[in-house]
Amino acid sequence: MRLVLDASVVVKWLMNDPQRERDTQRATAVMEGVGSGAYELVQPPHWLAEVAAVLCRLSPQTAADDLASLHLMECPIEDGEAVYRRACRLTAELQHHLFDTLYHAVALERDALLLTADAAYARKAAALGHLCLLEDFELTP
Repeated sequence: MRLVLDASVVVKWLMNDPQRERDTQRATAVMEGVGSGAYELVQPPHWLAEVAAVLCRLSPQTAADDLASLHLMECPIEDGEAVYRRACRLTAELQHHLFDTLYHAVALERDALLLTADAAYARKAAALGHLCLLEDFELTP
């Protein structure tokens, strides 16, 4: 299964603090699935920068090391014109931030599933498909 993970999911995995963040165990299980090959990732071009921004704010002491680990994953990046065009259309249609719609545009263009913990975006964009809240995601055994 091909997945696009937005920053909300990646940060939950890296923070691994169930007291502070819901669904950290589920995010960890997803990342373990990536490591085992059960899931294939494809990401938009800004994903690492967005995760970095959040980590520098929430965990400045570990941000650089966490980002180095993510960089080693060598996730395929989808940054074709079709992705940007779709993201721009989604931004206008949903009246939502482009960085969020870029994740969804990649999922739609690459026949992947956007996994997010952003319930507000999920509600807005659910009808477009290729989207699942982390809490509702059926983990591959």
